[in-house]
Amino acid sequence: MSDALDQNRESALSKLFGARQQALPRGITSICSAHPLVIEAALRRAAREGTVALIEATCNQVNQEGGYTGMTPAAFRQFIERIATKVGFPLEKIILGGDHLGPNPWKKLGVDEAMARAKAMVVAYVEAGFEKLHLDTSMGCAGEGAALDDEVTAERAARLARVAEDTARRIGKSLPVYIIGTEVPPPGGATHAIEELEVTSPDAALKTLAIHTSAFQKAGAGAAMDRVIGIVVQPGVEFGNANVVLYKPDRARGLASSLRRMPGLLFEAHSTDYQTVAELSALVNDGFAILKVGPGLTFALREALYGLDAIRKVLAGGPDSLYAEMETIMLSQPQHWAGHYYGSAEERRMQRHFSYSDRIRYYWPDRRAAGAVDALMAALPDMVPETLISQYLARVYPDIVTGQAAPRPRDLCLAAIDAALAPYSAATASR
Repeated sequence: MSDALDQNRESALSKLFGARQQALPRGITSICSAHPLVIEAALRRAAREGTVALIEATCNQVNQEGGYTGMTPAAFRQFIERIATKVGFPLEKIILGGDHLGPNPWKKLGVDEAMARAKAMVVAYVEAGFEKLHLDTSMGCAGEGAALDDEVTAERAARLARVAEDTARRIGKSLPVYIIGTEVPPPGGATHAIEELEVTSPDAALKTLAIHTSAFQKAGAGAAMDRVIGIVVQPGVEFGNANVVLYKPDRARGLASSLRRMPGLLFEAHSTDYQTVAELSALVNDGFAILKVGPGLTFALREALYGLDAIRKVLAGGPDSLYAEMETIMLSQPQHWAGHYYGSAEERRMQRHFSYSDRIRYYWPDRRAAGAVDALMAALPDMVPETLISQYLARVYPDIVTGQAAPRPRDLCLAAIDAALAPYSAATASR
């Protein structure tokens, strides 16, 4: 890593961290989830490591109309802070971010209405104290193409930046930092087997910066460009329903080198779920200092819950009750998976439960799913036998035998999520 890239990373992270701490890490993990156990596990790990916690909500997940979680930005903040208070994590060490903020939730509407709602969403995020905003206006609205050209995308992003700046000043909040750029994998991962991806070219990354700089100035938000800390690009990282494309540093060498020509900026890597510690470390080495992860964490939770259900069956007999209940729920409400899973009926059944895209995560808040999980926990012993943990929960077995985690059912779920977070800590920690 060159001195120039190190300086870029330090400058960008210092803007993100603000006055929270002086010793900056090499990078930071962005937790993109609204599951309470995922949030708890992330906060507990951050507490052990003495780091800040970056937690982000997406525009579809959380917005002024509730999103699919039913939470506004203010409600999401309260949700996070309740968990932090419960585990004793300092609220001042939480950074909240908004991801893909733009017209995506309303893209079936005309552009004027969709952008009006996007502006209202940005206002709600800033008013709720979100400090990191990814502006993404790349999607076409009604009557437009699926993707827009760079100039239109930048012009619309600049309008949202102006709204964010004006709102922060009006209410006396700290001015936010921004992420720009949209060359990202599809939300939630690809829907087909993938072998290799086209890495963003250095020229494309530089063009993104230049066009946004011009657009922000024309919109009267030129000062906001000083607080743009990163650009979203495609480093060749992705996961589909059944496979993961690992990071190959050689393919991204040119892209990584372009950061030397963008002082004070870093790259933000989306869909880093399921990368190993080696690949995550290489990403950070190459300037991808913000590593976003979401489905990989709820995938680990689902693994733990299904493993616990298998243990319950060994101990008490009976059917795989949690699996059956989740299958019933997903079949009765197919809207969260039907457009993402393909193939035969058997292939779609497998994907509903075991896909890397983990669209089963949308169903855990359902009252029937929550009831099935509660019933599972009640049916298990207070202390799960180690030998069955070895058999059905191999991801967390090392933590159990070394005493780092207790063999209680809920603690096993937290340990599974924590194990999925561990490679991110190793990749981003100071050296």
